[in-house]
Amino acid sequence: MTHKKHNIKTILTFIIPSLIGLLLFMTPINVDGSITIPIAIISKALQSQMGSSIQLIMTCIVVLMALASLLTQLINPKFVRKSIFLRTLLKVNLFWLAVRILGAIFIVMVYWQVGPEAIISSATGGLVLNDLVPVLFSVFIFAGMLLPLLLNFGLLEFFGTLLTKVMRPIFNLPGRSAIDCMASWLGDGSVGILMTTKQYETRFYTAREAAVIGTTFSAVSITFSLVVISQVKLEHLFVPFYLTVCLAGFIAAIIVPKLPPLSWKKDLYIDDTPRHEDDETIPASHGVFSWGFEQAMQRASSAGGIKHVLTEGIKNVVDMIFGVIPVVMAIGTVALVLAEHTPIFNYLGMPFIPLLELLHIPEATEASKTIVVGFADMFIPSILASSIESDLTRFVIAALSVTQLIYMSEVGALLIGSKIPVNFFELFVIFILRTLVTLPVIALMGHLLI
Repeated sequence: MTHKKHNIKTILTFIIPSLIGLLLFMTPINVDGSITIPIAIISKALQSQMGSSIQLIMTCIVVLMALASLLTQLINPKFVRKSIFLRTLLKVNLFWLAVRILGAIFIVMVYWQVGPEAIISSATGGLVLNDLVPVLFSVFIFAGMLLPLLLNFGLLEFFGTLLTKVMRPIFNLPGRSAIDCMASWLGDGSVGILMTTKQYETRFYTAREAAVIGTTFSAVSITFSLVVISQVKLEHLFVPFYLTVCLAGFIAAIIVPKLPPLSWKKDLYIDDTPRHEDDETIPASHGVFSWGFEQAMQRASSAGGIKHVLTEGIKNVVDMIFGVIPVVMAIGTVALVLAEHTPIFNYLGMPFIPLLELLHIPEATEASKTIVVGFADMFIPSILASSIESDLTRFVIAALSVTQLIYMSEVGALLIGSKIPVNFFELFVIFILRTLVTLPVIALMGHLLI
C-alpha cells in the first residue's frame, strides 16, 4: 500500500484548528502565580463580566427546561418529534423529568430566598447556584463552542494513534483518551466529561471505555488542587502534594477499572455494536507517526465547513447548559443538604476509623468524618479538615479529596446527566473503591514527606 499524497488544504484543515484547540485547551499559562489554561481565563472573564446576571439567566433556563420537558411528556408536540436534537434534549424518562422539576424548584427557592434554610443556605443550594453554576455556565459556553477544534479536525486521531501503545497496554483504553485526561488536568474536569460524552455519542468510545474515562481520567485541575491545599494551610507542600495526587491517581486508574462495576461494563458502542479490534492496528506499510497522520487527514477531509462546526458547537452548548445544569442543581443540592444537615456521612465514615488508625493517621475519628462527605462535594473535606491540628492528617484528607474524583455537586451530576452508562449507586461504589485504593498510597507519601 503506497502512502497517499494529501493536498495542502486538507493538511492545513488538520493543522490550524488543531493548533488553536491545543493552544486554548492545553497550553499552561501562569496567571497571578497559578497555572491555568486560556479557555479557563476566557471563561472567568465572561463570568466576571456577567456578574450576578448569570444566576437569573440560569434560573430562567432551568425553569424553562422543566416546563418544556413536562409539556413534551404530556403532549409531545410535532416540532419536537420531527427534530432529533429537540427530541434528545426534551424527551426524557420520568426519573429525569422529576430531577429537572426538582432542579427548577430548588433554583427558584434559592434565587428568591424562599423556603427552608436547609435548602437555600450558602452551604447547600446557595453554593450550587452562586458558586458552581456560574463556573459551569461560562466553561460550557466556551468549551462547548470550541471543543470541535479538538474533536473534528484529526487531532484525536493523530495523538490517539501515537498514544495507543501506552494507553491500551496500561489502561486498556484508546490512545485518544489521553487527550481527555490532559484537558481535565490542565483545565477542568467538566471539560473532560464533555469530551468523553461527545466521543461516546459518536462511537469513538465503548460503554466501558466511556465509563472508565469519565470516572478515572476526568482529573482535577492544577488550579483547584492549589485551592484545596491552601484551604488546609499547606501551600508550601504544593509540589509534593500534587505529585502524591498524580501517583495515587495513576495507581487507581490501573486498579479500579479492573474491579466491578467498571469491569462489568460492556465493550459495546452506543448503538450496541461491539468494539472492532482492528480499529487500532497499524498497517505493515505504515509507521505509528505516518498512520496517525493518515488517520488525521481522513478526519480533516470530512470535517465540514465553518457553518457545520458552528452548528455543532452551538448544539454542544445548548445540550450542556439546558440539559446538564438542571441535573447539577437538583442532585448537587440534595447531596449538600445531606452532608450539612444529617449525620449520614459521619456514620458512613466510621468503618474507615480502623483503617486510618492502622495507617497511623492522627485524629482518626475526626478524619473519618471527612472521607465520605467528599462524595457530596470535593471541597467540603478540606473545609472540615482545616480545624484538624495534625499537618499529616490535613495533608492526607486534602490529597484524598482530590483523588476521589467523583463528587455529586459537579462531576457525579454531570456523569449522571450525560449518556455515559453509569448510575448513582455505581458512582458511589467507584468513589469508595478509589478511596480504598488511594488512601494507603497517600498515607505512605504523607509519612515520608511530613
